[in-house]
Amino acid sequence: MSASLEKVTQTLKEVIDAPIASYFESCVHCGLCAEACLFYTETGDPKYTPIHKVEPLRRVYEQEYTLLGRLKKMVGLSRPITDEELDQWQELVYDSCTLCGRCSLICPVGNDITYMIRKFREGMAVSGHVPDGIRGATQRTVEIGGPMGLKWPAVANVLKKAEESTGLTIPVDQAGADYLVLLSSMEIVNYPEYIEALAKIFHKAGISFTLASDAFEATNAGIQIGASDIARVIVSRIVDAAERLKVKYVLSPECGHAYTAIRWEGPNLIGRPYQFEVVHVLEFLDGLRQKGALKMKDKFAEPLILHDPCQIVRRGGVLQAPEALIREVAENYIPVADQQKWNWCCGGGGGASAIHTDEAEALRAKAFGVKKRQIEAAGVKTMVTFCANCRIVMEEAIDHYEMDTKLLGLTELLAEHLED
Repeated sequence: MSASLEKVTQTLKEVIDAPIASYFESCVHCGLCAEACLFYTETGDPKYTPIHKVEPLRRVYEQEYTLLGRLKKMVGLSRPITDEELDQWQELVYDSCTLCGRCSLICPVGNDITYMIRKFREGMAVSGHVPDGIRGATQRTVEIGGPMGLKWPAVANVLKKAEESTGLTIPVDQAGADYLVLLSSMEIVNYPEYIEALAKIFHKAGISFTLASDAFEATNAGIQIGASDIARVIVSRIVDAAERLKVKYVLSPECGHAYTAIRWEGPNLIGRPYQFEVVHVLEFLDGLRQKGALKMKDKFAEPLILHDPCQIVRRGGVLQAPEALIREVAENYIPVADQQKWNWCCGGGGGASAIHTDEAEALRAKAFGVKKRQIEAAGVKTMVTFCANCRIVMEEAIDHYEMDTKLLGLTELLAEHLED
């Protein structure tokens, strides 16, 4: 075996742990995961079957850890994984997987295929087989602070405009505040009204909050690219700021992968428990609702449906709050057929939206077909969601299909109808 082939094999071998081994051994090859994946259902191409996306990893597992695989390798009946194959596999591991977790949910033997993809991405990242879009976003996050290259002066300017618009002060680096508010670059750039909405709600509730000038970005590109060391650096920035400012809570923004990283994976990444509690913004808002501190002056009248972002709801466990909040503010809320943990992905999570090749964008548009049918079946012109990445991806798809549908953010909708 050449040095190059040995390196590829060793790289993938190192990411195979006990859970991965058990998943490969227990897979019954039923194919149910295919019907759970929007890339398969919308294209009909068997290569998009979720378990097939980790085939190179399975081959390394077989060759290195099973008796039959070792015998086949000895007599030349199996071949090693090559760099060329991993290049081809980028589309399956990154372009056509959003880490949405629907396949894991439906697996009859409980295999977490999303975890398998994540581990495979670790090997892909180490061996250099990562799409340029995700690589660039990761590099900007490490070197500058966020995937879109935003520096604090740009963020400070957005906050200044939000203060002018609302007449409220948005504290920065204020020690002893109750909440440290995190943002995603997409919210700052594309939906600054989210910041205004939060300021109004915090002010109305009489709860103190602050932003940190050195840890405002919540998006974790390390999780998306599959690099735990980078993910650790990004989480550590937030942890350091929160503990320096001695806040009680860290408020995760609507961004799904940001929530997954800071809430569920952060303590393992840094190797110790937090000295604060992480709360998703919808959990925070629903807590206010339950206390009677989130009262509406009126309600949104038009019929609407709700899109449940995968990482927040299915993977993150924020199941009940979204619907409770939407019913608080909407007169004509229409539940969709597949909702909460069964909802269909927007098609751009897991870093997929950062890949801007013609092929990747065409595939995302194709995959949006399932959401398109969901919207059309409901017969409404308004959809509400609570993830900036979902909104951007779906707005692009709505424009692509020339649909008469408008997208609203749940936090902003609540703030707009908040009792004076």
